[in-house]
Amino acid sequence: MSEIERNIAIVRERIAAAATRAGRNPEEVTLVAVTKGVGIDRVLEAIASGVTHIGENRVQEAAVKFPHLPPGIVRHMVGHLQRNKAKLALRLFDLIHSVDSLRLAEELNRRAMDAGVTMDVLIQVNVSGEPTKYGISPEEVEALVENMTSFPGLRLRGLMTIAPLGEHAEQARPYFRRLRELGERLRNKVRLEKLELSMGMTDDFEVAVEEGATIVRIGRAIFGPRE
Repeated sequence: MSEIERNIAIVRERIAAAATRAGRNPEEVTLVAVTKGVGIDRVLEAIASGVTHIGENRVQEAAVKFPHLPPGIVRHMVGHLQRNKAKLALRLFDLIHSVDSLRLAEELNRRAMDAGVTMDVLIQVNVSGEPTKYGISPEEVEALVENMTSFPGLRLRGLMTIAPLGEHAEQARPYFRRLRELGERLRNKVRLEKLELSMGMTDDFEVAVEEGATIVRIGRAIFGPRE
């Protein structure tokens, strides 16, 4: 068993244990392997080890790697998306996690309509209010959702957040809980087939799963520190 295969198995075991502690089905949680800075050979090794969801932070990096991915891999945009990259992002990704403004949503909708496609998106929420993080404030979510309901090129799937870095994973819990509560309110206003909550990374994903994450974004715990 390779190091990457072993790491993936450990991460899946930790996801399953966290879900079980919360009385959830582990199959409700999607593992996205985040491949920022990871060479294509190692990405393909993760796929050979059973990963079916790949996340990239940068459109340019995805454009280089994604042509080498086998069919059936779900491709996630998990980093900040600039409006001038919207057209390319629509061609590369299956789910964009980082819609963080009305202007970006408008641009994605316009490009999607031009291309005759419907793009699955998540709204990125800056639950912690940190000025260094992207995302709209929790108070702005409802207004953005109302605007997006009139965008035929976008299909809203749920919310995403990044918790502040802390010494202990437990410190992230209030932020994940807040996103879940926002998601539950959203679900009462908009008909969603399934509410997706993208939250939790290497340092805090178990707490995120306990708080209701349906997508966790894991890089370092699978691939090790970036070079």
